[in-house]
Amino acid sequence: MPATKTCRPSRTAREYPTFGSNGEPEETRRRSTALVSRPLEALRQIDGWRAATAAAGVAREGALVAGRGAEDVVLRWASVTKLVTALAALVAAEEGVVDLDEPAGPEGSTVRHLLAHASGLPFEAGGPTGRPGQRRIYSNVGFEALADHIAARAEMPFADYLAAGVLRPLGMKSELRGSAASELHGALDDLLRLARELQRPTLIAQETLDEATTVQFPGLAGVLPDFGRFDPNDWGLGFELRNGKSPHWTGSRNSQRTFGHFGATGTFLWVDPEAGVALGVLTDLEFGDWSKEAWPRLSDAVLAEAPGS
Repeated sequence: MPATKTCRPSRTAREYPTFGSNGEPEETRRRSTALVSRPLEALRQIDGWRAATAAAGVAREGALVAGRGAEDVVLRWASVTKLVTALAALVAAEEGVVDLDEPAGPEGSTVRHLLAHASGLPFEAGGPTGRPGQRRIYSNVGFEALADHIAARAEMPFADYLAAGVLRPLGMKSELRGSAASELHGALDDLLRLARELQRPTLIAQETLDEATTVQFPGLAGVLPDFGRFDPNDWGLGFELRNGKSPHWTGSRNSQRTFGHFGATGTFLWVDPEAGVALGVLTDLEFGDWSKEAWPRLSDAVLAEAPGS
């Protein structure tokens, strides 16, 4: 892989915790979604889901378009947590706390391998099941190893680094309550703050985000959980890439450049750079067959209705 291309900011989020790396005041970031949320007919679909609690919101080009449901209820994000952990890793790379190509995880693995699910570590706890760079093995333990590595380099607990480098600068009230792979707890308001950051980044350089949302270790085959084996199973630096995968949890209208993640608690966030639209959903209903039908339908309806898409 090429050497790290991340761009270092002039001042860091840890040194200036009330500012993003590009200097945007926190009060600017903390605008409530309730102030700008408006109806979007497509989002009414969540009312028919079997979830006791569901919330969904749409952002376009860094601004909120619409929100619906329990927008202030704190829910577990499950594997959507990985997007926030990945963003913290990219902040760490720009700060010089880590280098994407330094050793981390099992022998032969790097920070880049861990982010791209290419380290050889298994889904859950255990030793490597393959050599780094050989297969795309979706790994919770890999993200936990990544968090431990950042914590050691930063000389502070990962939850503290995440709060100082990502959550507080974005005005997010979410809390990491365990694994850096799956245990962020927060409300829809925070998920949409993350979505807007991934559309118009302030914590990292645009070039860094571009690198993170392009294929890492091209050509690796692997399993996309609950959707089957793909060859290739493309992944960026923490971001799952839609590319040509089918079936998929996003919609048929989503471009191949769409990136994001979904979680076992019925949660997801995707960002489609071509459409300029992001869609985030939180629920308390476990992922299942309902998700495979409901999420693509909702995604297509949002893309059909969202202004300018």
